[in-house]
This record gives sequence, C-alpha cells and structure tokens, in this order.
Amino acid sequence: MNGSMDAPALTGINAPGELRAAALVCLETADPEEKCRCTETVYAALQSGRLAVDPRCRLEVPLRPGRPERPRLVPPARVPRRRPGSRAGRIALIHAVVHIEFNAVNLAWDAVARFPGMPEAFYRDWARVAAEEARHFRLLARRLASLGAAYGDLPAHDGLWEMALATRDDVLERMALVPRVLEARGLDVTPGMIERLRAAGDGETAAVLERILEEEIGHVALGSHWFRYCCTRRGWPPRETFRRLVRQRMRGRIKPPLHRAARRAAGFTERELEELEAMFDA
Repeated sequence: MNGSMDAPALTGINAPGELRAAALVCLETADPEEKCRCTETVYAALQSGRLAVDPRCRLEVPLRPGRPERPRLVPPARVPRRRPGSRAGRIALIHAVVHIEFNAVNLAWDAVARFPGMPEAFYRDWARVAAEEARHFRLLARRLASLGAAYGDLPAHDGLWEMALATRDDVLERMALVPRVLEARGLDVTPGMIERLRAAGDGETAAVLERILEEEIGHVALGSHWFRYCCTRRGWPPRETFRRLVRQRMRGRIKPPLHRAARRAAGFTERELEELEAMFDA
C-alpha cells in the first residue's frame, strides 16, 4: 500500500466497499505503521457507513499476515528477560507487549476476513477491536521510542499466531482459544506488570498498560460472547465445550494465578474459573 491512506486503504475494493475485503487489505499490509493507518481508515469508513458487510463472501485469507522482517521470531525461551528494574528490562517488557498488540491487530482482522456466515455484528465487533489494538500498538511504540528503542529491535515469539493457525478452520475454536485463553492471560499478568513498573519509577508506561487492560477486558468479553453464540448455534453446552477444548489443546499453558475480577468482567463464570484453577493441579 503506497501513498496517502485517505483512499489507498480501500484500493481494489469496489465502491461503496465491503468490510471483509477491506480487512484483508489491512491483514496483508506488512509495515506496522501502515497497518495501523489502514486499520484506522477502514474502521472510520465502517463507522461512517461507507463500508457494507457481506457475511456470505468467502475470501482467500493467507496463512500468515503481512508483517515486517523484524522482529526475528524465536522460541519463547529465547526472548529477552523482562525485568523493569533496568532500562534494558523495561525495553524488553514493552517490546514483548507491543509485539502482542501487533499480533492482536492481525488476529482481529483475520477473524473478520476468515470466517463467513457469522452475524454482521461479529464483523463490526472485531473491526472495532482491530482499531483499538492499533491504538494500543502506537501507544506502546511511542513508549519504546522514548527509551531509544523501536519495535523489531529485539527478538519475539509467535505463540499467538501459532494458535491462530491451529484454529483457522473453526470460528468456535478461535473464539474459545485465542480471546478466552491466550488473550485472557494478559488479564492475569498485566496488573503485576503495572505494579513492577510503578515500583521501578515508570508511571507513564504503567498508565498506558492500565488503559490497555481496561479495553482488553472488553476484547475478551467479545470472545466470550461469540464463543457462546457459536455453541448455541451448534447445540453444544458452552462450559463443557470450553473445558474440553482447554484440556485437549492448552494443557499446561494456563498458569496461576487468575485475575478473577477481570475474567468475570470478561464473561467467565465462577464455575469456569473454578475449573480452570483445578486444571493447575491436574
């Protein structure tokens, strides 16, 4: 995507435009800043009524989104340690979170483009998530810049996108295992990160993470809503279905403690939380 983003974000999409095809343009854009601008343009067009939503169309969605050559992707054990007591540690922590936010933009657009046959509200919801994740990416990228660093300076891992690939054929599994497991993990760990940053004197980054945490609760709540919608449509019991998927696909990847208040706000029931905690000792 070259040139001004006033129009090129919708290049190749027939007027008045269609959201899911526009989502594919954003998904395939490699440069992070261009992807954020594309995301903002598409979401603004959706809000203004210039983009229709066609749940029936089937798109050729790539297995991998557009992304820059850096950061270099490595196994999780080789990602730099993230202790905010030092400048290098704060850079490593922020870099890890900004990488998650970049992936989250792609995950939201992938959901919009990949899964046909959902209600129009599903596509509008995840387009809004994409716009919010793009804003999160920019906030954190600015914090990195203030420390003399940039996204791509450090290696990162690809765990989020590996699960996107594993759930690419089933929207129910995507809603269960990406928002309700991997992204919900952020609800558990972010409060501790905020505390450590404040203790290290970095109140500005802590404030950014507090803002992000509030919106991420809403994103996980959307995952809960659409997971239950998919279960109802198939006649499957949501609690039992979620427990089965977690046991089959995520054993050992959910770590205590859970942030119970945040997870309740994001649509988890008390029984689900109890069952997740019981899995820690299974």
